[in-house]
Amino acid sequence: MATLAEKGFNIAKNAVFSAFIGRATRMLGKPFLVATALHDVAQKLDDQDSKKGPIQQVIDVGRLLIRLVTAFINGSYRELSKTTAISGLAVLLYVLSPIDLVPDALPVLGFLDDAALIAWFMERFRQELEHFKSWEETSAKVAEDAHEPARPNKELPAVAELGHS
Repeated sequence: MATLAEKGFNIAKNAVFSAFIGRATRMLGKPFLVATALHDVAQKLDDQDSKKGPIQQVIDVGRLLIRLVTAFINGSYRELSKTTAISGLAVLLYVLSPIDLVPDALPVLGFLDDAALIAWFMERFRQELEHFKSWEETSAKVAEDAHEPARPNKELPAVAELGHS
């Protein structure tokens, strides 16, 4: 029996997915369209949210993928190949689309091809995903440190001492 990632690989080779690669390539230079698609995918994943098990893991990876493409598009994360960005966006567009190999209207089965494609992406681009997660954790720590309240420096004069009141 084929693994979920192997099923995703077969989907990734399919002509239907090739159309999503082309669409993602064209969209990559249009941040508003990408942001809209990412928002829609996030809402779709939230609708499918399960608290445990492999489906939750796929949803978590889908959310990671949304954050990865968002960070690439908004310019905050550039340590990503254009191929990975296009592939990631194509996977998200496929998840969002009602036109895929297994229609989403079929309960559970409609989500399995989406899950398989996400699993394939995760396996194929594991190293870049891990690197992004590390960057994300480091960035969060830096942002958290930046928001700590400033400690008054006793050596600096008070505002009134500078001639301002």
